[in-house]
Amino acid sequence: MIQPRVLQILAVNYSLKFAFLTDPLFKIGNKSVSILAVLNLTISLIVAILLSRLFKQLLKQQLLTKLKIDASNREVLSTILGYGVGVLGCILVLQANGIDVASLAILAGGLGIGIGFGLQDITKNFVSGLTILLERKIKVGDFIELDGMSGYVKEISIRSTLIETFDQFDVVVPNSQLVENRLVNMSLDSFRGRIKIPVGVAYGSDPVIVTEILLDCAYNEPNVLHDPSPKVKFIGFGDNSLDFELWVYVNQIDTRISVKSSILYIIEHQFRQHGISIPFPQRDLWVRNSESLTFSPQLEPQKRKLSIASPSPTEIPPEPIFLKDILKKVCYFKYCNDFHLRQLIELGYRKKFQASEVIFREGETGNGFYLILSGSVEAYLEKVDRQIDVLKTHQFFGEFSLMLGVPQPASIRCLEETTLFIIHKHNFQAFIKDKPDLVNILAEELAKRQEIVANCQIKLKALGLMEESENHHNPIVWIRQRIQKLFNFQHLSKPEIL
Repeated sequence: MIQPRVLQILAVNYSLKFAFLTDPLFKIGNKSVSILAVLNLTISLIVAILLSRLFKQLLKQQLLTKLKIDASNREVLSTILGYGVGVLGCILVLQANGIDVASLAILAGGLGIGIGFGLQDITKNFVSGLTILLERKIKVGDFIELDGMSGYVKEISIRSTLIETFDQFDVVVPNSQLVENRLVNMSLDSFRGRIKIPVGVAYGSDPVIVTEILLDCAYNEPNVLHDPSPKVKFIGFGDNSLDFELWVYVNQIDTRISVKSSILYIIEHQFRQHGISIPFPQRDLWVRNSESLTFSPQLEPQKRKLSIASPSPTEIPPEPIFLKDILKKVCYFKYCNDFHLRQLIELGYRKKFQASEVIFREGETGNGFYLILSGSVEAYLEKVDRQIDVLKTHQFFGEFSLMLGVPQPASIRCLEETTLFIIHKHNFQAFIKDKPDLVNILAEELAKRQEIVANCQIKLKALGLMEESENHHNPIVWIRQRIQKLFNFQHLSKPEIL
């Protein structure tokens, strides 16, 4: 058993051995600072920082998630509150260790200039991080493009932002670069966006047919939106090609690479099918003294042999029928030039219907012009289940209800798989606006079917949709007035030549 005296001696030796830990090193105000105090302060600050980070993670992953707050708002709230708790914890640790925070302000002011020069990048990123979090122009989950790099915002911290690229790499970007450089946020309001696809075709190609094929290719891609509808723009005359751009709209702009690839595959296939060539850079070579170039007679037998061995020419396939040619056969558009036909093709779209699928029902308001590209449909009366007409390829329907505002006189149903070219009412209005000659042609062609026009007038009167003041004695004048009223044309501009 150790004697008390021995214990006292050991305690004295221990205290003498570690006495340097409690010896004052310097003073801050009236407070002496020792090595032990510095160690205690350091450990306390580390614990405070770790607790603040733990609080941030719990807040983001547990509490805010249960409150059903979206990811971007969770990131903002957890980051700001986490740093706030961290700063408050550090202040409490300093005060608990007897350090006057007010006295540190004097020291910080004296070192401010030196710290500003030495840590100016960190300070700049810190301020930029606060700006990003408060302005919320960039949020977690946004799809952005910066300096040619595209990706999703994965995490926003005070100093930097983590971006996940398409290659599944995480890129750490200082916040100052996000604030100072030009950044494209493709999902600020929504993920909807436009994709531009440049296409060049050989000189001599018909621009109207090229427009038709490109639009058809766009509608064959299921991710392409019909509203806004695809557009084809003639960009210019290139060195080796006529340059076009196909504009398509998608709901998810981050799928643009796959959508563009799919459309390019379709374009290449369709161009091959219709004999439209995609040119490549060419150079013309001019040879001087060409008369001095002679061919060896020895080559003649081999040339003859090759010509004999060449296969007989295959049968030339029939020329494809384009929408441009079909529209010219429609009585309403027979006087339209290629420029207006291209407009018409761009305003409409193709849609496939299955057999027995109903396109519209009797009594519905007409909202489109329908042209049958392939297949056939039947017009029937639903109440008596009686077929009244059958329409086949290159025939059209829906124009009376569209242009006169009368309810559909019959239901239309597909007899087989059918492809229609459809022009919706608002696009048809955009097409005939400021085209008084076309309105006159429409009125004249509709007036030729006197019996149908008379039935339309009777229906409109019965439904109270036709005013007594309307001039219905002259069918052409009445139809023209009806079109102008239905499409809200206050006045028509000077007639133009179609």
